[in-house]
This record gives sequence, C-alpha cells and structure tokens, in this order.
Amino acid sequence: MLSVNIICIGKLKEKYWMDAIKEYSKRLSAFCKFSIIELGEYKATQNPNDKEIQNVLAEEGKMILGKIKPSDYTVAMCIEGKIISSEDLSCLMEDIQLRGKSTLNFVIGGSWGLADEVKKSANYKMSMGKMTFPHQMARVMLSEQIYRGFQISTNGKYHK
Repeated sequence: MLSVNIICIGKLKEKYWMDAIKEYSKRLSAFCKFSIIELGEYKATQNPNDKEIQNVLAEEGKMILGKIKPSDYTVAMCIEGKIISSEDLSCLMEDIQLRGKSTLNFVIGGSWGLADEVKKSANYKMSMGKMTFPHQMARVMLSEQIYRGFQISTNGKYHK
C-alpha cells in the first residue's frame, strides 16, 4: 500500500482544521497509509532581513530533507510549481505507483516558502494556484485533493 505523507512546517492549532484533517485521514485509510508530518517553525525576529529569512529557509529545509528518503517520490508545493487539475493529480499518483514507488511526499513550507535545496531535491513541483492560502488551509485542501485523486482513479462517486 502506498504511503502518502504531507510534510509541513508548523502545527495546526484550530480545532476545525484538525477535524478536517482527521476526516480526510479516515477517508484516505482505504487507499493509502496517510500521515501528516509536522515540523517546528524556525523562529525569526519580528521584521527579518533577507539574510535571516534565508537562514530560516535553510534550517527548515534541513528538517524537511531529514524526513525524505532517496527512494521516495517528493512533490514540492511551491508558487513556481505547475498548476494541475484533480484528474492530473490522480494520474500523477497512479504513475508514481506504477513506477514502483512506495512513498509519496507532499512538502508544504513555512511562511517564507521552501528552501531551494528542497525544491531542487523534489521530483515534481506543484502549485495550488496563483492565490495565496494560509498553510493550514493548504494542508486541508491538499488532503482533499489527494482523496479526490484516489476517488478518480477508482471511479468512486466522490468526484463528479
């Protein structure tokens, strides 16, 4: 069974986000081994300069890369990534499984994004669109799209 991880910086704090993730985790258990790997935010000053931001990205990047194995297929969620449809995501997930990959990671960075090292190490870069979303919402939306992708590939009733 495919393991699907969302590796992300920061923790969910609001109950409604946690409840949404819990629901999609339950639904996804029929298709994959799903988990959210939350990593701590690297703290910066109130108004960080460019050097401090780069330091935050580098430190968070090290934590993220520490959770990824070379054999994993990793998707970096970033603004410069490709905008794809739900059907395209479903095909990507099917293709990853056909390639014999057992672990699929989606990576969501912190408030400053992802370190270049994380993006370079990713097999694929994906964007949720040109709008900006809170990281908590992006995590829930991504979980829903992963579930939708499995529903599409199994001809489930969820996707219309």
